[in-house]
Amino acid sequence: MTQMTLTFDAVSEATPGPKWAARWQRSWPAYEAWFMARGGDHGPSREDCRAAIERHMPELLSTYDRLVLIAGGSDRAARFLATWCPPTYLGGCSLAAVADADDVRLVRNYDLSPELNEGLLLRTEWSGRAVMGMVEFLWGLSDGINDAGLTVALAYGGRSETGPGFGVTTILRYILETCDSVPEALKVLHRVPSHMAYNLVLADASGCTASVELSPGGGATVMPKAIATNHQSAPTRADRPSFTRSFERRAHLDRLRVAPRRLNREFLRAPLLQDRYGEGFGTLFTAEYSPMTRTLGLTLSGERWDQYLDAFEEGQRIVVYGNSGPFNAASNAMPDKGASVDWAKAARIDWSQVAQDYAAGRGKEIAAYLPAS
Repeated sequence: MTQMTLTFDAVSEATPGPKWAARWQRSWPAYEAWFMARGGDHGPSREDCRAAIERHMPELLSTYDRLVLIAGGSDRAARFLATWCPPTYLGGCSLAAVADADDVRLVRNYDLSPELNEGLLLRTEWSGRAVMGMVEFLWGLSDGINDAGLTVALAYGGRSETGPGFGVTTILRYILETCDSVPEALKVLHRVPSHMAYNLVLADASGCTASVELSPGGGATVMPKAIATNHQSAPTRADRPSFTRSFERRAHLDRLRVAPRRLNREFLRAPLLQDRYGEGFGTLFTAEYSPMTRTLGLTLSGERWDQYLDAFEEGQRIVVYGNSGPFNAASNAMPDKGASVDWAKAARIDWSQVAQDYAAGRGKEIAAYLPAS
């Protein structure tokens, strides 16, 4: 199998400016191809998208407008960045939060193909508060923490149907920009609709934790334990459960009885750690968030990269993924433009077909799904 490389950049920019603009220029061509190929041009109008943000997440409107302006102001860019009723997308992930009288941690494994992750850890102060997290769709977040110590992470809910709502990564951004605690975040999740089924785990500095199942088109169900993988409690059957091993991973999380400081090590080994990178399902990183200290520990190929919300350091790590799992290829200061993933190549792969083939036992290497020309 051909090895795949992913560059992780840590970037700090208080308000959207030249660093975000450079990232947009780097990633937009592939995102635009994906958006068009998945029917994005037939979705809601630019006006409807902006109105949805103003109605559901008004505190983000000025940031959204600024990002659209930096991105060039086109209708397509504006509709993409709004993530209102976006094209479908899939993913993996395992999540858990544990608290005791002295400590609280939230840990997640991010499971996907290395060719489909932006590899960007971004610290911002877009709304006047500090937020740090792993970026998706150029301004949304797959996980993150804010200066109140609130932290949240997502996992795909295992169902591909959609309803009127936002891309979940934008909802995570909104929570961290506007909420101080898990109870406040839960109110947002009951109010703001997600366009697909997603599972979230949350924790805050008081030790409060929660797990929530989001339904397509709106609706949030709070679960009894702060764990999640890639299926939900609804009777609808989860997509490709044998491929994602979602039930096996959740059963393992449900059995865990560990102190917060020991939770991270459970995610660094089977059955939570995944190594099927050629199949589009490997653990790209393990993120451990500490709400009390407002810190993030990223584990990349066994190497720990610690970041502090109050003392963030820009930098870069390069990881190569292959048959034997990931290994660290380099560690150096961040250049003006980070080493790029082949986003154009990734955009041409039909990832829904990949999932269907593996669920049916017809697995092939990712290269086999590339068009001939």
